[in-house]
Amino acid sequence: MTAYLPPETILRIRDAALETGLADPMVRPLLLDGIMPRYRGTLPMIPAPGRQLHSDLNEMNRVERLVDGSVPLEIWLRNAIAQTTAADPLSLLQRALDDVARTAGGEPDVAAFAPGREIKEEIVHRDDTVPFGFLRGGDTAGLSVARLKVPPYRDGAPLTPNGFPHAGTGWLIAPTLLVTNHHVVNARSATDGRRPRADPADLALQARHTRARFDFECSDEEAAEAAEAEGAGTAGDAPAAELVAADADLDYAILRLAADPGRPALRLAREPLTVADGETVAVNIIQHPGGRPKRVALRNNLVYAADERDVRYFTDTRGGSSGSPVLDDDWRVVALHRGARRVEDVTFQGRTTAFVNVGTQISQVMRDLETKSPDVRAEIDAAQHD
Repeated sequence: MTAYLPPETILRIRDAALETGLADPMVRPLLLDGIMPRYRGTLPMIPAPGRQLHSDLNEMNRVERLVDGSVPLEIWLRNAIAQTTAADPLSLLQRALDDVARTAGGEPDVAAFAPGREIKEEIVHRDDTVPFGFLRGGDTAGLSVARLKVPPYRDGAPLTPNGFPHAGTGWLIAPTLLVTNHHVVNARSATDGRRPRADPADLALQARHTRARFDFECSDEEAAEAAEAEGAGTAGDAPAAELVAADADLDYAILRLAADPGRPALRLAREPLTVADGETVAVNIIQHPGGRPKRVALRNNLVYAADERDVRYFTDTRGGSSGSPVLDDDWRVVALHRGARRVEDVTFQGRTTAFVNVGTQISQVMRDLETKSPDVRAEIDAAQHD
């Protein structure tokens, strides 16, 4: 891979940043915030602010990821969005972020779809209150969700000396079984529009070297990552032992952890999620977006449609949280989040653009396991009935 974005897009980002004042030298530290200090120190210093901005963008565009697994250009774009209010530059930056995040994560394409009904603004006025126990349930569910780091291998050897791990989210489906996306364990960035697959032996190696980190909720990400880079373990660390089941089409992978992390498995919905015409259903997503500390999306994720295989749901922010559990209001998993696509001309909470996220129905995953890995299915069933 030589670059995330084509030169013409980098130029448009530069021009938009100049227009909105992001080239100001006083703003540059805010744009670079969260990028590893050692890498920031390698960026050339140029006296002219506009040229400095262009140089930073070009340098970051050529770096696939750093030793901690982070993508400098992705972080810069997130920071730039946080500093931008003008509609046109904001839209340009968001689209660039979408492209970079999906390419870096190897996220599969979500097929386009024609909306059958508009999601109108009046949904804002529905009763969004929930029982107080909803909070306790969410806190318990969050214990079972972990940030994953997966080092890429090729021909049985690490792709790079330091591993440059790919990040994702995983969650417990049984005491020692953790679910994520196949494309997370695949640990390949998209290159030239293609999403290469690791061969089976390398996929197994990547799974075996995956590390799950529960309780990653620290707001001081830089300090947390520095400690991790120095090999300082935490009580929430849980190495994987093997890949026990996977399917690239349904985009799931199940890893066995080396030891029981002592956390409850998430409960699974017994039936596929269905949405009647005109019905509004909310889902909740506990996630580690971009490998960052745990976050939760509540009340603003509304299901648009569901069929036997997929659940499609709107959100007004980029998910970037491959492998996250999609949960109902009883904190039961209804789907495995796998990707997102921006859609146009759809009214959602007063905005004319939104994302449609897609998750695989968990019932479909269980049906696939019953056929391909009945022992794994039986282990999950036993855990669900405990």
